[in-house]
Amino acid sequence: MASTLGWSLLSSGIVTLVLAALPGDDVLWGVLLVVLGIVVMARRL
Repeated sequence: MASTLGWSLLSSGIVTLVLAALPGDDVLWGVLLVVLGIVVMARRL
């Protein structure tokens, strides 16, 4: 469950970063989602 959640958060963050046309809140959310996804996955190991 946590692994799936981690991958979901990570992929969401990457998509947000890719789709962000301008710097600002979208980029911040993307970075936070990537970090959160990595943390969730790391806790599973």
